Amino acid sequence: MSKEVTFKKGNKKVMNAWAFYDWANSVYPLVITTAIFPIFYNAKMPEIVAFFGGSFSKVGIYSYTIAFSLLLVALLSPILSGVADFAGNKKSFMRFFNYLGAASCMSMYFFEDLPILVQFLIIFTANLGFWGSLVFYNSYLPEIAEREDHDKLSAKGFSLGYVGSVILLVISLTLVMGADTPALKFQMMRYTFLVTGLWWIGFAQISYFYLPNSTKKEKISLKIVSSGYQELKSVWNQFMTIDALKKYLRAFFVYSMAVQTIMTMAQFFGLNAVDWSVGLDIDLSGLPTDVTGDALIVLKNKIPEVASRMQVSMIISIILIQLIAIPGAFLFSYFSKFIGNINVLKIAVGMWIVICCLAYFINTPIEFYCLAFFVGLIQGGIQSMSRSTYSKMLPDTTDTTSYFSFFDVLEKVGMTIGIISFGFLENAFSIRYSVMALMIFFIIGMVLLLFVPKDRQKKIKSIV
Repeated sequence: MSKEVTFKKGNKKVMNAWAFYDWANSVYPLVITTAIFPIFYNAKMPEIVAFFGGSFSKVGIYSYTIAFSLLLVALLSPILSGVADFAGNKKSFMRFFNYLGAASCMSMYFFEDLPILVQFLIIFTANLGFWGSLVFYNSYLPEIAEREDHDKLSAKGFSLGYVGSVILLVISLTLVMGADTPALKFQMMRYTFLVTGLWWIGFAQISYFYLPNSTKKEKISLKIVSSGYQELKSVWNQFMTIDALKKYLRAFFVYSMAVQTIMTMAQFFGLNAVDWSVGLDIDLSGLPTDVTGDALIVLKNKIPEVASRMQVSMIISIILIQLIAIPGAFLFSYFSKFIGNINVLKIAVGMWIVICCLAYFINTPIEFYCLAFFVGLIQGGIQSMSRSTYSKMLPDTTDTTSYFSFFDVLEKVGMTIGIISFGFLENAFSIRYSVMALMIFFIIGMVLLLFVPKDRQKKIKSIV
C-alpha cells in the first residue's frame, strides 16, 4: 500500500489550490471542445475526410477520435492509478497528462498546416490529456479534505472552473468577433488555442505548488507496474465488499451517460431543433414547400441572417449555462446538508427527466434559453454532488487514486455509449428522439438510486 503523505488533512491552502485546478483545466472543454475549435474545425476540414484508406464525414471522424481517446483513458487509468498509489506519485501523473493536453491545445495553432494524421493525433492527445489528468485530480479530494467538506469543496472546484472558462471564452470571443475579415477571425481563433494551453499550464502551477508530494520515491519499473496491478486487484477486492458503493456506481454509470451526452451534444440540438428565424423579418418564399418539421428548421437556419443570429445565440447560451451552473453547484450542496446526498441526486435526476420531456417540444429561441437556464442549474449540481458523494462513500484508505479510477472509467465508458447512442438515433430518426432516449437513461438511473442502502444514505446525511 502507498505511504501517507506528510500534510494535514483540511488545510485551507491545499484545498483551495486543489479547487483552483478546475479554474485551470475547464478552459479546455469550453473553448476547445464546445465553442471556438468546433467552428474552426468545421470551416477548415473538407466534408469527407480520407483516413487510413477509408472515407469519413468530418463530424464522424471527429466523434470517433474523441470516443477512442475516452476509451484509452478508461483502459489505462486503472493500471496507472494502481501504479500511482503504490509509487506515491499521483501528482507526477496529473502533471504529465496536464502538459500533454495543454501542449496539444497549443499545437492546434498549426492545425491547418499539419498532415491529416497529425491533426487528429493532437485532437486525440488534447482530450486524452484533459480526462487523464482528472483521474488523479479527483482522487485528491478524499485525501485532502474531511468528509464534511467534500460537497462544498467539490462545488467550489466546479464553480471556479465555470468562472475561469467563461472569462477566457469572453476574451476569445472579443478577439474573434472584433476581427474585420474572415481570414483575421480565423487567425484570432488560432491565438485562442495558444492562450488556452498557456492558461491551463500556467494556473495549474498554483495547484502543483500546494498539493502534497508523497514521501515515497519510487522509480517506474516493471516491478512497480506489477505492484501497481496488485494494488488494483487489492482495491477491487475491497470494492466488491462495499454494497452501497457498488449500487451507487451502477446508478451513476447510467445517469452519467445522459448527463455527459447532453453536455457534449447540446449545441447540436440548438443548431438543428430550434427555429432561429422566429421574430426576424426575412424572406422565406424561396424554401421548398414539401419540407416540414426539423428539416425545414435546418434550411431556415442556413439563411445568412438566421445563421448569424444562431451563432451569437449559441455562444450566449453556452455562457448562460456556465454562469448558472455556479449557484447550481452550491445550491445542491446546501440542500444536501438537510436531505442527504442521495436524495439530492434523486431530485437532480428527476429534473433532468423533466428537461428531456420539455426538450422534445421546444421550437423557439426563448424556449431554448429557458431550457439552457435549467440545464445550467442542474448541471453544476449533479456534477459536483456525484463526485463528492462517491468520495464520501470510500473507506478510509490511502488508495484514493485506484478507487477514483473506477469512478472515472465508468464515466468515460458511459460517455462513449451515450454519444454513440445519441448519434445513432439522430441519424436513424431525429435529434428530438435522441433526447427522449436520454430520458430512459435518467429513469433507469433514478430507479437504481432507490436501491442505494438506507443506512448508507443516513450515514451520508449525518456527515454533511
